[in-house]
Amino acid sequence: MLVVLEDRALANTVDLTLRHGGYVRRSEGTVRDAKAAIAEWKPHLLLLDIDLEAGAGIQLIDDARAGGPIGVIALTRRSDLRGKLDAFERGADDYIGVPFVPDDLVARARAVIRRTHGNAGELVPRLRVGDLEIDVLNRKVLAGEHELHLTSLEQALLYLLAANAGTVLTREQILDALWGTDFVIESNVVDRHVRALRAKLQNDWHKPRYIETVPGAGYRFVPDFGAAEEPPAQA
Repeated sequence: MLVVLEDRALANTVDLTLRHGGYVRRSEGTVRDAKAAIAEWKPHLLLLDIDLEAGAGIQLIDDARAGGPIGVIALTRRSDLRGKLDAFERGADDYIGVPFVPDDLVARARAVIRRTHGNAGELVPRLRVGDLEIDVLNRKVLAGEHELHLTSLEQALLYLLAANAGTVLTREQILDALWGTDFVIESNVVDRHVRALRAKLQNDWHKPRYIETVPGAGYRFVPDFGAAEEPPAQA
């Protein structure tokens, strides 16, 4: 699977989410690098930010289609009909708005792979992230002996933080990734949701085990617990 996104934090989140399929993944952030990857790597699925480089990214659908059977999912922050029509007219199989929830991306990617290649491979319902086990099917997390049930927003927040373990994400980055650029900002909306997630994880902010507050900057998934274990890749 080739992921083409300029936003590194978002690309990392997509990459972590796609591990539920056990697929071999590659990420590129520019049209030029993506063209080279399509030509040499011949991916089975292209997840593409069609707004990349002032809209030039949408032309990559033509490059991908020229190389043989490939599934294409268009990603965009735009909500207008024109963007959707342009993507579908060029041959996109599906369209996902950003922000998205992880289980939706898992389902749509599998559906497109199945339609274009006949077999989506085995679903990997649970991923280990440090000592956490994330269950995408049941939207829950196992933390030691504790089973925690998450809302869709808490699930997306956990994936975002865990996928970027060791990196400080600002409140603005989290807002953009989870609520979108059109969201009317509430001063403490990010802090409230981080607190709610911490409470479920039984994470004391004084001694952070999972989510660390970086004063004046934002939040960071604690690196010691941030290495997500890779499932075996599907052939």
